[in-house]
Amino acid sequence: MRILGLSSYPTDAAATRFRMTQYVEPLRQHGIELTIEPFLTSEQFRQLYAKGASAGKVLGILASLIRRLKGLRQSRRYDVLFVQREAMFFGPGIFEWLYRVIGGLPMVLDLDDATYISYVSPTYGRIGSALKFVHKTDKLIGASTLVTCGNRIIAEYAEALGARTKIIPTIVDTDQFKPKLKRSAKPVIGWIGTHSTFRVLEDFFPVIEHLAGKHQFVLKIIGSGKAEIKIPGVDLVNGPWTLEHEVSDFQSLDIGLYPIKVTSSMPADWILAKSGFKAIQYLAVGIPFVMSPVGICAEIGEPGVTHFNATNHDEWFAALEKLLMNPILRLRMGAAGREHCLREYQLSDQAQKLATVLFRAAGNELIELVGDERRPKINDSGKF
Repeated sequence: MRILGLSSYPTDAAATRFRMTQYVEPLRQHGIELTIEPFLTSEQFRQLYAKGASAGKVLGILASLIRRLKGLRQSRRYDVLFVQREAMFFGPGIFEWLYRVIGGLPMVLDLDDATYISYVSPTYGRIGSALKFVHKTDKLIGASTLVTCGNRIIAEYAEALGARTKIIPTIVDTDQFKPKLKRSAKPVIGWIGTHSTFRVLEDFFPVIEHLAGKHQFVLKIIGSGKAEIKIPGVDLVNGPWTLEHEVSDFQSLDIGLYPIKVTSSMPADWILAKSGFKAIQYLAVGIPFVMSPVGICAEIGEPGVTHFNATNHDEWFAALEKLLMNPILRLRMGAAGREHCLREYQLSDQAQKLATVLFRAAGNELIELVGDERRPKINDSGKF
């Protein structure tokens, strides 16, 4: 069976990488060929949030529009249209409609974030928000045969609109994200994120500064988008996010930070539906972390066993201090987190779910052959 995957962003973006690209090989084992066509190239994606070069950005988007239109000619080669959030990061769902009509394809929509909630873009402001066409997600849900959802809150929203859903959490390949022996002289407390979420971490700098007055550690910040960050008395490493170093950056930490807070770019409803992906990354590499137990994040891991939850600055300080003072506790909680991840978030298990969804969208079911091995059921026409 052939699946056409449309995404706004290339593999450089976490949503595309972890919701689509990492499933290409596992799906092939189920007889599914997934071809991914992002709207933006890697270079365009890098330029999108950079300052200036407006003319170049516009020309790049025009080139992407032409590529999308050309792709319509090949749409009848596929059996199912698989859309990660939206086929184009702005405007109405015109391409989703064209591919369904011209290609005659049933659509599976993948939602890992609450894209149905309006917010103010931290880069492009209210103009960017207006171009997002917030009601587009509702219309795409209504036009979908099935909707894959990152968590139950998103699933409940889609089901209220009459959609058939399947919850597939955003996970990592635990063969790549795995523990690594550390030899750092001082424990490393770290945060890995994006320029849009960094402002949340900044609110917790007073806790870090207070902690540095009593304990020795290195604070590692990756992906802030800032050229320089200073916190009085803190030994700080500030670096850019790169795809090449993503796994090693997580592996280099002894303690992870996952603060969550409402901001103009992350309203309350949006935060409640966040899938807690950073927590799953920490679990996979076997490091303990401290997290704000907000929304779905409150349901991830085992508090006190794999990580600590903290709801205010005093609790954040106490949890971080406890981990800094007890290396044996860090090792024990990290090992428990890794075990939890292997038990709850295996790529093969989620690939099985996704394969089932795609076959059902195409009008087929999976049947069990031997043990846990499953293969597609062939319909009367002899096609998958």
